[in-house]
Amino acid sequence: MLPAKDIARLIEIMAALRTPITGCPWDLEQDFSSIAPYTLEEAYEVADAIERGDMDDLRDELGDLLLQVVYHARMAEEAGAFAFGDVVEAVTAKMIRRHPHVFGDAQARAAGSAKGMWDAIKAEEKALKREARLSRGLPAEDHGHGFLDSVPVALPALARARKLQDKAARVGFDWKEAAPILDKIEEEIGELRRAMAENDAKATADEFGDVLFALVNFGRHAGIEAETALHGTNAKFRRRFHFIERELAASGRTLGEATLDEMEELWQRAKIAERAGEDDG
Repeated sequence: MLPAKDIARLIEIMAALRTPITGCPWDLEQDFSSIAPYTLEEAYEVADAIERGDMDDLRDELGDLLLQVVYHARMAEEAGAFAFGDVVEAVTAKMIRRHPHVFGDAQARAAGSAKGMWDAIKAEEKALKREARLSRGLPAEDHGHGFLDSVPVALPALARARKLQDKAARVGFDWKEAAPILDKIEEEIGELRRAMAENDAKATADEFGDVLFALVNFGRHAGIEAETALHGTNAKFRRRFHFIERELAASGRTLGEATLDEMEELWQRAKIAERAGEDDG
């Protein structure tokens, strides 16, 4: 079987991998739950390639992510639920439906993208989906019944906190501006300190979570995406720690041989070097 630019070839390859007896033993053992972590991992690798601006890696990682879609669709087809073509049809129908100002009639295109139209269309879709489920004898919702229950549990915690806050804000449960949230953050830190002083491990974990949630909320109001900001800080920490490692190696020493004070001094030098580089830029 030769490679091709046609998606049909990828679908054929996945079908062959999942064919009993002649297929790949590992692929045949997988199910939706076992593959889901790989799907998340591939999405992160796509984001990483974008962050690095590496187009070659981005092409490959997008292919890996596409493979995940084909994989799930194949397992669904085997279960008699839907096939890859149904996935494509559903998303194309959704995009056309949600963009009447692009794909609609002349009147809809002339009206442009009205404020609130996207949410109104999504609400209509949800109602239609509910009716379709009921017509098949299924529960009206395939997740919880609360207003916030449509926010996926599997999202990274920071991203899920942001989406929960965004959705609550739609019905007015929100701060009007960012500044008062700083007071809330300080309040939560105070509660964290008290929990620590009482040596209450569970309360400390709870209060720590409250601090993180409040920080995400501040970022949302300040136009800062918490996940992106922390990603940048992680990269900065790695970069500065690598500076410490290089400087120690240049003097014939290892990380294990350095004292905390020595590493802190090198950390400060790394910060100064970074700032000098930014000024030069």
